[in-house]
Amino acid sequence: MKQEIDQYMAHLRHERNASPHTIDNYRRDLLQLAGYLEEKNISFRQIDHIILRGFLASLVEQKKKKSTIARKLAAVRSFFQYSLHRRWVSENPAKILATPKQPKNVPVFLSEDEMAEFLDLPQGNEPIRVRDKAILELLYATGIRVSELVGINLEDISFSEEIIRVMGKGKKERLLPFGSMARTSLQRYLKVRISMHNGQIDDRAVFLNYRGERLTTRSIERIVDKYIDRTSLRRKISPHSLRHSFASHLLSRGADLRIIQELLGHESLATTQKYTHMDLKQLLSVYKKNFPRS
Repeated sequence: MKQEIDQYMAHLRHERNASPHTIDNYRRDLLQLAGYLEEKNISFRQIDHIILRGFLASLVEQKKKKSTIARKLAAVRSFFQYSLHRRWVSENPAKILATPKQPKNVPVFLSEDEMAEFLDLPQGNEPIRVRDKAILELLYATGIRVSELVGINLEDISFSEEIIRVMGKGKKERLLPFGSMARTSLQRYLKVRISMHNGQIDDRAVFLNYRGERLTTRSIERIVDKYIDRTSLRRKISPHSLRHSFASHLLSRGADLRIIQELLGHESLATTQKYTHMDLKQLLSVYKKNFPRS
C-alpha cells in the first residue's frame, strides 16, 4: 500500500495543488491505516467498509478527537476514490461511512481594545522586536493564515496601493489590502531587515530569522505565543485568533459577509460564518437601532 500512497501523494502535489500541510497530514493518516491493515494481515485491495469501521473504532479507543477522525476519514475516502480511478480497487469502501459530527465551537477572538493592547506589546528598536511588531500588525490587518504569511516575498508588497499578494490553500492567489498601521510597521521593519543577520540572507523572503533565513510557520506561531503569554487575557488565545478577530471586527463594523469570505480566502460562505461572531449585546444593539417595531 505504501507504493500506492506515494503515487497518491504525487497526484495531490502536482495535479490537485494541495498544500504541503495537507499532503503531510494525508500521508500520515494513510500510513496509519496501512499499519492497521498490516497488523490485521489484510491487503488494502481487499478492504471493505466493515474493516474501515474497525479502523475508525480503533481511533476512538485511542481517544482521538472527532475532528482528527473526520480528517483521517476524508484522507481515506479521497485515497480510495483515487484508487478506484486507477482500478486498484473495484469500489470505494469509505464512501458509505458517515463523517463524525463536529462540535460547534464559537471562535475565540479579541475585542478591539484587547487587540490594540496586544499589538503594542513589541516595543523598542531592536530588529527582532521591529520584525515582531510588523508580523502581528500584518496578521491582524489582512486576516491571513500563518502559513500564508511565511510565504510572502518582497515583490508581493505594493506600498503605493497598500496591497499584498498571498498564496492561499490550493495555491490560489489573492490580493489583500492593508492599513496605515501595518504599512508603517512593515516599512520600519524593512529598513532593519538586512541587519537581522551579518552574513548571507534570503533575498526574497520578507520575514527572516536570526540566521537570515525565511521564518517557518512554527516560528511565527512561537512568536505570537510569546506575546500572548504577556497579555492579561485569561482565556485561551491562539495565533489563529488574530484571524478570527479580523473577521469579527469587520463584521461588527458592517462589512458584507461575502467580502469577508473573499478576504479570508474561503471557498464556502458557511466556513466564513464559523469564523465570525457577534456577541448578544451587540446583536441587541443592532436590533433595537434598526428594527422598526423594537
